[in-house]
Amino acid sequence: MRRGTYGPALEEQLRPHGLTLRHFPQSFEFSTLGGWIATRSGGHYATLHTHIDDFVESLRTVTPRGVMESRRLPGSGAGPSPDRMIIGSEGILGIITEAWMRLQDRPRYRAACVGRFLSFEHAAVATRALAQSGLHPANCRLLDPTEALLTGADDGTASVLLVAFESAHHQLNAWIAEAVSCLRDHDATVRDDSIRIGAGDEGEREGTAGRWRQAFLRAPYMRDALVAMGMVNETLETACTWDRFAELYRGVTDAITDAARDAGCPDAIVTCRFTHVYPDGPAPYFTVIAPGRRGAQLEQWAAIKSAASDAVLRHGGTITHHHSVGRDHRTWYDRQRPPLFADALVAAKAALDPAGILNPGVLVDLPPARR
Repeated sequence: MRRGTYGPALEEQLRPHGLTLRHFPQSFEFSTLGGWIATRSGGHYATLHTHIDDFVESLRTVTPRGVMESRRLPGSGAGPSPDRMIIGSEGILGIITEAWMRLQDRPRYRAACVGRFLSFEHAAVATRALAQSGLHPANCRLLDPTEALLTGADDGTASVLLVAFESAHHQLNAWIAEAVSCLRDHDATVRDDSIRIGAGDEGEREGTAGRWRQAFLRAPYMRDALVAMGMVNETLETACTWDRFAELYRGVTDAITDAARDAGCPDAIVTCRFTHVYPDGPAPYFTVIAPGRRGAQLEQWAAIKSAASDAVLRHGGTITHHHSVGRDHRTWYDRQRPPLFADALVAAKAALDPAGILNPGVLVDLPPARR
């Protein structure tokens, strides 16, 4: 596939063949295949194949030193993977010009349900059980009460877990039945009319799941509107193991609330949802919305961002699960990254980009003698 292909064009090329890449980041409309690979993009699907990594079979990369191309193989144990060095390199090592990707048949069958919980903590336990069940739902999105209220998914009195399955080959009655049983075993209310089987694409646009989906797609535009109105708006995401989640959730929420108050935003709203879940832990996603002080919004944003990022690392999370490092996260990436790996990454950049012309300052700095 051409690396400069935008998401919609890529899927349109695959549609006549009954195929899909099945990778839909929120930036899908405006981002490219090469960009997804370079940034280790996370897709919309919440379990199993969550990142672009899982779909890359081989890459061709043009570096200042020459062309590097890996073999097309279903798997290999021949040393460190050259593709893994390029995936997530954020353009510091070379330009991805060609990618062989693993495709899938387009889904034909779908099933979904909605679980409501009076406690966010109980909802997290239920989500963990579902993530460890081996069912691998395509959607497993947990919203805290405020997130559910702001997105129109619920009335703000409960945490909401959106669950959905899809398949190109088989009916999903058994899968959704197991999921509903799991949620009810953890004290969820699952209304019968929230259980949808074989609804097709249109089913994703109805009910609670449909309202949340529309809010998710509108979110980037809403962010721009809020900023234009003088609001402080930030989203940050991380991932941690299940045993650390409760402490991280409290620590990050408290850090944001305290920093916002100290920065002059005492009325900040903080929400949390799970964007992805794994057998060994969730990916919590925090949203901050606060009235800004005219002319000071950037300073207020920076104070909140810094406090939240410090708390993420302090409580054992990653500085980014799918938003990439870039320059905003560089300070915390330097703290998260093992020092010896930093040396190895600097050496790799020096070998492939000795003049340091590709994205200088992203991920690593070359030693002064090589700049």
